Amino acid sequence: MSTTITTYETATFAGGCFWCTEAVFQRLKGVTQVISGYTGGTIKNPSYREICTGRTGHAEAIQITFDSAVITYEELLEVFFATHDPTTKDRQGNDVGTQYRSEIFYHTNLQKEKAEKFIKFLGEKNVFEAPVVTKVSEAQIFYNAEEDHQNYYNDHRAQPYCQVIINPKIDKLKEYYTEKLN
Repeated sequence: MSTTITTYETATFAGGCFWCTEAVFQRLKGVTQVISGYTGGTIKNPSYREICTGRTGHAEAIQITFDSAVITYEELLEVFFATHDPTTKDRQGNDVGTQYRSEIFYHTNLQKEKAEKFIKFLGEKNVFEAPVVTKVSEAQIFYNAEEDHQNYYNDHRAQPYCQVIINPKIDKLKEYYTEKLN
């Protein structure tokens, strides 16, 4: 009888609008599931309407299930930092508020170490014109967003928001990470 070693892990990232981050990570080899939702806040079972007020403390985030034998946590970090602006506090483009912050929610101490090391590397190499403000925090309860927010880009590509905001992120992904795409 052979034993299969499970290599599935969970990563949770907040990088602005979850429609954008979900669309990016759904396209990567080794990513088996991406769920849009809310984390890092103070109330139970928040709704999108409550999150939009910015008063719950939650971030729009994604929870990724990935096969670390196919794609590493470091590779996920690289894509995360390449496809959003980690130098703006509580904002991504026109989306402003704490719900749009850049934050990594680690599930293990190893993830915490890797995230902090990666951020330090970005700073030392001056990858961005401004300092990285991405927070690294312990994972908290993750609340799935409402069903109409799941798989948003794939279901609504003709929407102007998708064409103007998300398509350039997907194009960047295709340009720089072709070998990592499904």
